[in-house]
Amino acid sequence: MKKSGFEGKIMKKIVITRHKSLIDYLAEIGLIHANNYELYTHASPEVVTGKEVIGVLPHSLSCLCKTFTEVPLMLPAEKRGQELTLNDLRKFAGKPVTYTVSRLEAQ
Repeated sequence: MKKSGFEGKIMKKIVITRHKSLIDYLAEIGLIHANNYELYTHASPEVVTGKEVIGVLPHSLSCLCKTFTEVPLMLPAEKRGQELTLNDLRKFAGKPVTYTVSRLEAQ
């Protein structure tokens, strides 16, 4: 039997963010490790299709992912629109939630 060459290889997770503190937080909680993710500051269909993605995406892209994980943030009004620190994330981040999103055609 011919081998495909993919045995034992782990698919890298895709992280979509512009925030260094989120990368630090994801590593701290064990969602990513040094060599198991690729970082992008902007998402596109080519980047996310069929991948395990962590970040914030519109549903038009999240439906292309194999899985989509978000870290929900319960931010007070005064923290919205600001760069968050690692301590902010520790304080305001909820438990990560992973979704599979499907696109349904309108009838």
